Amino acid sequence: MLAPALLIIALVTIFPIGYSVWMSLNNISSTYSGFQFSFAGFSNYVTVFHAPIFWQSLLFTVMYAAVTVVVEMVLGLLVALALNQPIRGRGVAIAVMLVPWTLITVISAQMWGYIYNGIYGVLNAVLMSLHIINSQVLWLGAPTSATISIMIADIWKTTPFVTMILLAGLQLIPSDLYESAKIDGATGWRSFWHVTFPLLRPSLGLAALFRILQAFGLFDLPFVLTNGGPGTSTEPIAMLAYKAIFNDGNFGTGTAVAVSTVGIVILLALLSLKALRTQVGEID
Repeated sequence: MLAPALLIIALVTIFPIGYSVWMSLNNISSTYSGFQFSFAGFSNYVTVFHAPIFWQSLLFTVMYAAVTVVVEMVLGLLVALALNQPIRGRGVAIAVMLVPWTLITVISAQMWGYIYNGIYGVLNAVLMSLHIINSQVLWLGAPTSATISIMIADIWKTTPFVTMILLAGLQLIPSDLYESAKIDGATGWRSFWHVTFPLLRPSLGLAALFRILQAFGLFDLPFVLTNGGPGTSTEPIAMLAYKAIFNDGNFGTGTAVAVSTVGIVILLALLSLKALRTQVGEID
């Protein structure tokens, strides 16, 4: 009974992954009659690992993931704690908060592109009206400002996702624990550290796992905003693989970059899952 479903899964997931690994082990050239494969072993991986652009893109991706995940976890926790209180209009606040998350990334990136535009951008207009800056700034024209701008756009879009996971975790904490802590004389801060935070760690670990995996697949946001520029300063590793395959026609090298990225992500996922199981007491 499961055979049809397993066959479909194999066709749409397992076969493409296996075929990508096979491509990464070959030198591929396109001809009028199709593609020609010549087995090259691990030479494509040697080329990738000796290329400075690969390590630059990997460093940018790791730095990007670390900064955005930490900021989103902190902001998501603060918002979740606020929404967990019995306040009026909480349902409306949650609905409004989810709007950035529901937007397609390409659409939100276009919106942020208009905000950051150095000529008619809203950000420049607001900052100049407040006399914070004296002239227009090309926010996407310098490596540091472009990186920070992309991070802000990502944090704006993804913080609601983290908030919803943490809010669900907060609502699973029994209220009588807080009542007992209050009777024992615990302040709100001590209740947070000794009741809320320990019981919320599995939700924090789950949210961090999802966000790390998503951050390593970063592509569409910098593709729309900067196309990896200025230069290659905001080029994530997924975009590096895309450009190698579709712009340069280096199918073997590009798939080697993609397969290497998958390996790194799998390793991070396993480490995150191990840490998560440790938090909930499932490790022997």
